[in-house]
Amino acid sequence: MKIAVIGGAGVRTVIFINGLLKRYKDLHIEEAMLYDIDYKKLGIIEKLCNQVIRRENKDLKLSVCEDVKEAIKGADYIVTTLRVGGDHSRVIDETVALKDGVIGQETTGVGGFSMAVRTIPVLLDYCKLIKEYAPNAIIFNFTNPSGLVTQALKKAGYKNVIGICDAPSSCKFRMAAKLGVEEKDLYVEFYGLNHLSWIRSVKKEGKEILPDLLKDDEFLSEVEEFKMFDKDLLRDLGLLPNEYLYYYYHREKALANMLKSEAARGKSIENINLAMMKELDIMDADTEAEEMLQTFLYYMQLRENSYMSAETGGENRPMLPKGELEVPDGMGYAGVMLDCIEGLQSEEGRYLVLSVENNGSIPELRDEDVVEVTCKVSKNGIEPVKVTDVPEDCMVLIRLIKNYENLVVKAIEEDSRETAIRALMQHPLISSYSLAKKLLEDYETAYDKKMFN
Repeated sequence: MKIAVIGGAGVRTVIFINGLLKRYKDLHIEEAMLYDIDYKKLGIIEKLCNQVIRRENKDLKLSVCEDVKEAIKGADYIVTTLRVGGDHSRVIDETVALKDGVIGQETTGVGGFSMAVRTIPVLLDYCKLIKEYAPNAIIFNFTNPSGLVTQALKKAGYKNVIGICDAPSSCKFRMAAKLGVEEKDLYVEFYGLNHLSWIRSVKKEGKEILPDLLKDDEFLSEVEEFKMFDKDLLRDLGLLPNEYLYYYYHREKALANMLKSEAARGKSIENINLAMMKELDIMDADTEAEEMLQTFLYYMQLRENSYMSAETGGENRPMLPKGELEVPDGMGYAGVMLDCIEGLQSEEGRYLVLSVENNGSIPELRDEDVVEVTCKVSKNGIEPVKVTDVPEDCMVLIRLIKNYENLVVKAIEEDSRETAIRALMQHPLISSYSLAKKLLEDYETAYDKKMFN
């Protein structure tokens, strides 16, 4: 079997390949092919991936290509992981939003809107090619904003698309580590939308423990995803929130912290990536392969250790020196995707959190609405769990964001400026027609092009 990665020059590809190495034989995968429009960066990523393969002494066939049709042809699984406009587009997205006094995080609010408007038309073009050259391939969409992008692809008729986000799985791993159990022995049930979901059940050895966890100050303070929230809020909800709900539940704190930060998150990422690629570009892969890999890992550590520190006002995590760094095991995006492939190949199946069509999972939403929920994945397909008794305040927020997502998709389909403004106006982090209109105009000025007619 063959996996193709569209957007293979992304820095996370190295970690993706490392995760694949641990499981490719069990999943009957012989080849990984990387494609990207940035050929220079793709060459550097290829060298790093090859060093990872050599270190592990594996025989996975890795290749890169400059023709997307070649990458797609014969693929059984296709990963889409794009950043249309490059890292600097994220800087623009966040900076414009902050200048207008709103949160502009790349997936949440107007930052996610701008990224989606740039990205969805490009992905739709790729999907047309996939339909022609690999019609039976399963598409794993890693591209952010994942839920909104997946909604657009599904709406366009591409049913073989599964939205992937590593936030729920990473949260579950950290919860299991804190509780001293194996991840597989902990059942954690999520529901909602991508970057807008809640945990409604946590079972250890079949016993429900969520009420106990909500009473446990130490647990709430030491699990990364929960420590940023007011504990009284979590106990009042009776649920554990996805970390991105911080932007809604503590909006003024997040905005104040982002405004006083020396640089928006996107600018920090851009600077890290530029410095990393500059250093890697002058290294010799034949004689300095391991030094290249350690340099890459150092910069990736720098990137990950500052995650959400600006928004929450927290400190960056401590750094390990070069030479002592291991390649992450790929249990994030790659892990979820590989778990999904494993589940689809098995009778017993497994439970995973995916962005898929609702199909009755959350009764208050339409069947075709893409939701992020715990799913049973097996040879029988992907079956979202049934979610009942959603608290009304959660449901109001879900409906608002889903309505916003559907309007964004409609605006792109119809090239409608009015619908785009209405979508932004609906978003609870904006909630104003005049502000929505100004934001759209300011993005057009920043990018020096019309977003809609």
